[in-house]
Amino acid sequence: MSHTPERLFVVIPCAGTGSRAGGEGPKQYRPIAGQPMVAHTVAVFRALGERLAGLMLVVSPGDEAVREALPDFPRATERLVPAGGATRAATVLAGLRAWLANGAGLRDWALVHDAARCLVTPAQIEALIGACQEDAVGGLLAHRLADTLKQAGTDGRVSATLERSDKWLAQTPQMFRIGMLIDALESVGDAVTDEASAVEALGLAPLLVPASAQNFKLTYPEDFALAEAILKGRSSP
Repeated sequence: MSHTPERLFVVIPCAGTGSRAGGEGPKQYRPIAGQPMVAHTVAVFRALGERLAGLMLVVSPGDEAVREALPDFPRATERLVPAGGATRAATVLAGLRAWLANGAGLRDWALVHDAARCLVTPAQIEALIGACQEDAVGGLLAHRLADTLKQAGTDGRVSATLERSDKWLAQTPQMFRIGMLIDALESVGDAVTDEASAVEALGLAPLLVPASAQNFKLTYPEDFALAEAILKGRSSP
């Protein structure tokens, strides 16, 4: 019997408000280097072409700003799903269920990526796919912690210095089989802040795939200027 390779489906949760970023409206639609942030994110995945079976944005119900930010979305293999929830986990779960309803299988892979990580590169995504596609669990892009790590007390002073040699900063995409990830998110509930945490709660150990410090999540106002400088630097001859 021939083996059918598992396909790759992308889920980009795009329903957050981005309150810590300041400014007006959801941060994923704010302009950076001439385009809305989410447009940069979508462009990176589109660059992978037929490598991906589908690309999905999960937005809040009633979100009209996405149409202005991405007037050409969705294309043929893309889906715009207005089913975002109150938490990241709920939004991702809605996206995974929507892919199942649109032809994906439980054994197919989901690559879940933050809309606000617009600096990820196609090469980094390919590295994640290459490392995880034969793995029994799946994994995530991550960056080894370089700075000294402090623990704060309730008074805002240092209470301890933590060992950093085994510490990593979790990034996205995070790549797990759709069925496994649905089971994990349904089991652990809305409290988790990334997919790997949900999979870990099943007693599994996701693979850490080294990435770049530039693949950071735009969270605070100062992050936007840094991201713009990086994007402009990449586009310079």
